[in-house]
Order: sequence, then C-alpha cells, then structure tokens
Amino acid sequence: MTAAVEYCAAIWSKRYFWFSLVKVDLRRRYRRSWLGIGWSLMHPIIMTMVFCIVFCNLFGESITSYAPYVLSGLAFWNFFSNVMTEGCQCFYAGEHYIRQHPAPLAIYPLRTTLGMGLHFSMAMLVLLALVWLLHGFGNILALWSVIPGLALIFVLAWSVAICVGVVNVVFPDTQHLVQVGMQVLFYTTPVFYSARLLESHNLGWLVAANPLAACLALVRAPILEGHLASLHAWGVASLAALLAVGIAAWTLSQIERRLIFHL
Repeated sequence: MTAAVEYCAAIWSKRYFWFSLVKVDLRRRYRRSWLGIGWSLMHPIIMTMVFCIVFCNLFGESITSYAPYVLSGLAFWNFFSNVMTEGCQCFYAGEHYIRQHPAPLAIYPLRTTLGMGLHFSMAMLVLLALVWLLHGFGNILALWSVIPGLALIFVLAWSVAICVGVVNVVFPDTQHLVQVGMQVLFYTTPVFYSARLLESHNLGWLVAANPLAACLALVRAPILEGHLASLHAWGVASLAALLAVGIAAWTLSQIERRLIFHL
C-alpha cells in the first residue's frame, strides 16, 4: 500500500510534465485546423444523425429519445476505443522521454487517457445540452452521480491503457488484436440499441456481464433518465475498475524497469 501511495505521489509530482504532454498532443492534432478541438465532436454528432435516420423507425423509437441515447453511447465508445487503440502506442509515443527523463511509466498511458477524456467531456456537455433542450431539466438532482461515474470510467480506461501499452511493447501484434476485439465489443455493448432488445431474445447475459455496458449505464441513467444507475451497474463497473487497477499495478511492477529494453 505504501509503495502504491508513493507511486501515485510521484505521478502527481510530475503533473506539469504530463499536462504539457497532453497540450502538445492537442496542438499537434489540431494544428492549422479552423475548427480546432471542435472536430472531436463531429464524429459522434454525424454518426448520431446517421443512426437516427437508419434505426429510429426500425427500433420504434422517437427521435427525441433515441438521439440522446445514441449520442451518449457513441461518445462513450469513442473515448474507450480510442484509449484502447492509442494506448497500445503510448510507450512508443513517449519513447524519447522515457529514454531521457526518469518518470513513472504510468504517465504515458495517463497522457493518452487525459487527451481522449477531454474529447469525451466535451461530448458529454453537448449531450447534456441536447437533453435539456429536448426534455427539460428533470435530471438536475441526479447529475451529481455522473462525477463519480466518470471518475470510475477514467480509472478503468487508464488502467486498461497501461495493460495494452505494456503488452504491445512485448508483443506488437496486440494493437491489431485490440482493434478486432473492440469491433466485437461494439456489437455486444448497447451503444445504438436498447439492452431490452437483447433481453427479448434471451441474450441479456451479454449486457449483464459486459463491464462497458455497466460503465455506460453510469452515464446514461442520470443524464437521460434522471435517476441513479442501478446497484448492479455500479457493482460491475467498480469490480472491473478494481480488477483493471490490480492487473495494471502488477504489470508495471514486473516490467517497469525493463520496458526500455523492449522499445
């Protein structure tokens, strides 16, 4: 426990370093772009429009309820999938700093997660504005629960980024396996369809056992429905986050001092 506290303190002591890395990434990504970071919102918004056109009538949903549902799912999915895929390259992207600057290696997956988290936060603000515009302010009292939910999602994403980043350094084909795996998870996570659709076909277990579905419920329930997420969703998401943190901590403890030799 003491070692974990000291490690987190070391990460915090380098906060100006990893904040500057995130700023550099954002400047590089949107350099000479007239819309800047606003481009990060274009994909979920445009895809929401497409899904509404294609699936709204098919699922028998009104556009006023389906559009926020899909936007929330796509915003979450873009965040997590981007953290996973770019997390595979996080240590390669920071190789120059790793070789010259002694710092906790967890900083480099944190860099990726923070960058994607900024895009996710902006999408959540757009979602909140859309819900208020279409359905009023009935969710105000439940919004406080979004903060611990987002924190839990962030910790899970950061931990997973650490794991895939380390494994990809040792086994470079990991990034391709992650891309395939995320495609499979996309269709087993209720991003654009209701979980009730799977339950009606005796496939509800796919959602019940999916930690990403539970994480998504932590955001959707308070924002879209105006109430707290279920205890099952909190339990599954918390268990997934604790397990991911444990695996990430063990992985770093085993290879942190030797990772540089694999780069």
